[in-house]
Amino acid sequence: MRVGLEVLLDRPPEWMTGARLGLLMNQASVDWRGRYACDLVADAFSGRLEAIFSPQHGLWCEEQDNMIETPHGVYRRLGIPVYSLYSDTRRPTAEMLEKIDCLLVDLQDVGTRVYTFVWTVSHCLEACAEVGVPVVVLDRPNPLGGDVFEGPLLDPAFVSFVGRAAIPMRHGLTLGELARLIDEELGLGAELRVIPMQGWRRSMLFPATGRSWVAPSPNMPRFETAVVYPGAVLFEGTNLSEGRGTTTPFELVGAPYIDPFDLADALAEYPTPGLVVRPVRFRPTFNKWADESCGGVAWGFLEARAVRSYTAALSILACVRQLYPAHFAWSEPPYEYETVRMPIDIVSGRDQLRRSLDEGHTSPQDVRRLAELDVDAWRDRAARYFLYPP
Repeated sequence: MRVGLEVLLDRPPEWMTGARLGLLMNQASVDWRGRYACDLVADAFSGRLEAIFSPQHGLWCEEQDNMIETPHGVYRRLGIPVYSLYSDTRRPTAEMLEKIDCLLVDLQDVGTRVYTFVWTVSHCLEACAEVGVPVVVLDRPNPLGGDVFEGPLLDPAFVSFVGRAAIPMRHGLTLGELARLIDEELGLGAELRVIPMQGWRRSMLFPATGRSWVAPSPNMPRFETAVVYPGAVLFEGTNLSEGRGTTTPFELVGAPYIDPFDLADALAEYPTPGLVVRPVRFRPTFNKWADESCGGVAWGFLEARAVRSYTAALSILACVRQLYPAHFAWSEPPYEYETVRMPIDIVSGRDQLRRSLDEGHTSPQDVRRLAELDVDAWRDRAARYFLYPP
């Protein structure tokens, strides 16, 4: 299997001849030998890489989550500027784009709507369309594959920096496919090309690619994290620790007020598809409940393909809301530059989840209802943008 970066470098298209290039990337933008995209592009197109652009967390994935910004800098090895698109601006300015004739995009997405990289790409498409700069996405695998979908569609009333299009939480698209959908459905009018991968199929999870996992963000250290993330990201909208500040972020959930065995026992009556739930205690070193002992659960799996983490996370929220009504709380704004609407509504893409649990609708049947997605309708809509076979 070869990613779009490798395909591009093997056979550079004629339309790139002489073009001044920009490259949106971070430390996970590597070839099969672990070499960085910027170095490879600079070697292949000598003297033509004019600027690097970085998404949230910065070029080296050093910064943590939620509005911890990265300053602009310089990639010293090549002596070119690094423009942060998670700084005083979240889209390239006209001045930045004056330096280039084409913007290459090489980012490893994780297959979940609430991951800012794809929305940074959407702002790049918009900004580049305004000044006539083509965008070329060098495609990479969706680590969760492309044939399973989870979570309701985002309600357009809850558009934010973690969701600008009406897609489900686990969308089943590669970054290139999703860019095609966003450009068309949001009417951005970008001159967009995608360099597809070779040898990838929709049925392939990341381990089947045979490639090494490189963390695309500081709290996405391994493939297992990405598998549970479509559900675990919901905990960001609550006072539950999602395991940030531990060695297994998003694979733990808890708080000081939780008895881990009571929670695990309650979950036995709820749907947790594909997941093995284990009562634990953990102590985050930073973020929520830093330096406090938290009771909760660890969730793992034996077969990644069977996991439906969105449903499982709803089950955890329903049980915690039911067991600890005086202690459980939703997080307050701001969240990813949204200062008014509740973070859980931004993350879930609607307010039904919060309202339902607050009204006491916490049964297993309520969980299944909140997780509903018209899978056939979404597949039919998304299929227009598919680039790869089953």
